[in-house]
Amino acid sequence: MQRVCEKLKTHWGYETFRPLQREAMQCALSRQDCVVVLPTGGGKSLCYQAPATVLPGLSVVVSPLISLMKDQVDALVDYGIPAARLDSSQPREEQSAIQQEVAAGRLKLLYVSPERLVTPGFRQLLDHTELAMIAVDEAHCVSMWGHDFRPEYRQLGLLRKLYPEVGIHAFTATATEQVRHDIAEQLHLRKPAMLVGSFDRPNLVYRVHRRTNWVQQICNELEKHPSESGIVYCIRRADVESLCEQLSQRGYRVAPYHAGMTPEQRKRNQDAFINEQVDTIVATVAFGMGIDKSNVRYVVHAAMPKSLEHYQQESGRAGRDSLEADCTLLYSGGDFGLWKSMLRDMPEEAYDAAVAKLNEMYNFCTSAVCRRHSILNHFGQQPAEENCQACDVCLDELDVLDDALVTAQKILSNVVRVDQRFGAEHNALVLVGSKEKRIAQYGHDKLSTYGLLSHFNKNAVRDWIEQLAGQGYIERVGEYQTLAVTNAGWRVLRGEETPRLLRPAETKGKKARTDRASAESWEGVDRGLFEHLRELRRELAAEHGLPAYIVFGDAALRDMARRRPTNLTNFLEVSGVGQKKCEQYGEAMTAAIAEYCATNDIVTDIAAPAVAVQPPNIPVARVATRATQSAAFEKACRLFAEERPIEEVARLIERAVSTTHQYLAQFLADDGRSTPVPWVDAKTFAHVEAALEEMPDGRLKPLFDHLEGEISYDTLRLCAACFGNRDM
Repeated sequence: MQRVCEKLKTHWGYETFRPLQREAMQCALSRQDCVVVLPTGGGKSLCYQAPATVLPGLSVVVSPLISLMKDQVDALVDYGIPAARLDSSQPREEQSAIQQEVAAGRLKLLYVSPERLVTPGFRQLLDHTELAMIAVDEAHCVSMWGHDFRPEYRQLGLLRKLYPEVGIHAFTATATEQVRHDIAEQLHLRKPAMLVGSFDRPNLVYRVHRRTNWVQQICNELEKHPSESGIVYCIRRADVESLCEQLSQRGYRVAPYHAGMTPEQRKRNQDAFINEQVDTIVATVAFGMGIDKSNVRYVVHAAMPKSLEHYQQESGRAGRDSLEADCTLLYSGGDFGLWKSMLRDMPEEAYDAAVAKLNEMYNFCTSAVCRRHSILNHFGQQPAEENCQACDVCLDELDVLDDALVTAQKILSNVVRVDQRFGAEHNALVLVGSKEKRIAQYGHDKLSTYGLLSHFNKNAVRDWIEQLAGQGYIERVGEYQTLAVTNAGWRVLRGEETPRLLRPAETKGKKARTDRASAESWEGVDRGLFEHLRELRRELAAEHGLPAYIVFGDAALRDMARRRPTNLTNFLEVSGVGQKKCEQYGEAMTAAIAEYCATNDIVTDIAAPAVAVQPPNIPVARVATRATQSAAFEKACRLFAEERPIEEVARLIERAVSTTHQYLAQFLADDGRSTPVPWVDAKTFAHVEAALEEMPDGRLKPLFDHLEGEISYDTLRLCAACFGNRDM
């Protein structure tokens, strides 16, 4: 494991493990079968890639899509790791050359499709190769209970018989307990470790709106993210084409993607998105699984997905770098009927299961329950906090209707008055007192419920109808989706039960949450330098024929714009920069940073702590860092033990004062000291301590703001280190 930690820093530039990564890697090292479920962006790939670099032999990775294989292999090669893929898109000569590399033992990782892995020719190649492990990516495809079942994955059950001594490790982002056990059974895993991470994605902000003017609603989302990458999902190909055309006419850089396009067209548009030649892909669900793009800042569903599993995976393509991202879902009652019609050709048992999932999804859209709670509960997990502060419900962006019972009774009464023979639109028109001819034709302008909700607009009434349907008080019946009152609805009419109805608030709290969500990841970052480095990254990517996010992720660029290194030694301290990245791009990046900072009179070479992009409230295991192992740090600790002043220690160890502050904070934490005196006077520490009592999570930015900036970050960091020791 120590060698894995070294490789993790050398190749990937990381000094921490994300949750369950260490455990998954330990399974790989000990050849223990495992099923690993980590959310998109949780670092699944590293769980097998890092151990593969130290294990003797070849690690084979099963992957369902060529584009996904290509992305991962390109990234590995750029990290300096010998890796390759074998797929049908490659010329025969290239495939032959890769097979020779395998035979010669020069590769550490080989990506293949499930179909190729079980062919006699490929098995013969592996029979003469030392195998380190077999990793099955997107393993939910094995299970017929999964949301993306692929029959060809079932053949992978042969692997255990063919390679009885080799560890088999299954990885997926989305799997219920039923699917997890089915994966283990279908792959014939032996006493597998079940490593299931949290399905929570704290960096994602979820919002759900009823679809009204969908083009304008989507434009509103795109306006929040100028020049940033995003995905807009539609159900139908025609919607993709129509929406893409309208967005393009409004000046947005967009491209379509759906199964009706030729492979060449799809590849061209996908490459344009990956290489940042377009900002937004408008797509059906045919797009996404094969994309490893880390810097997607928003995902918009222009219509309701067909299950919470699909929604979790599709929305999860935002913020894979663990930086803040927005997930917005637009829905209407018609989405439910459209999906049902598209599912009708399924076998009866599968159809019933699919409709049940569709009902769950619709309830998610119309409910007044925390979006994050709903997702976690669906996957059998409990949220860490009552209020997630990252969805429209918890952000108080939706108002609860004070007279929900009376309003619901009016709506349900109208459904009964029209003999339960009309749909949502007609009922809403009657309730708001519409003058449309068809209302009078049916005599519905004479009903006692006509105009009962005329003081609201039709969209608000439609929203409440959808919410009542989602909570089970109304059901849609028959081909024309007419509304009928359920048993629960009759209890509401009798006043025995009260539903919860919402109406859109005046977006209160939205901006505050957006600012707060990004505050930590932007802390200390010069945004102008970040944009300057983004442009340089794009140029370097074009020179090397790679996607920009493979050269450096957004998180790495933010850390560069925070630390502003002007030499290669300091550049290696940036989170996400390993030795190979430093060799390839270090000179260009540090020169650009030095020039920008000189032009703008900005301080360089700041020994800022890397801002963790781990999900909050989840413990992160530390890997031994360069700082804790360096001679300078050890010398600093000896001097701090003598209580020497910071400036003196900085001079003696030949490090910047800011770096020396970091060493002192680490020393105080490791030494178990409960007070930072003499480096911080007792009065200042008492002042900070009182603030920390009120803000026990110890985050520096809120603490700095709370103290109105009167105490420096360096001093706060020393105080926080000692305050943390008092709780031990």
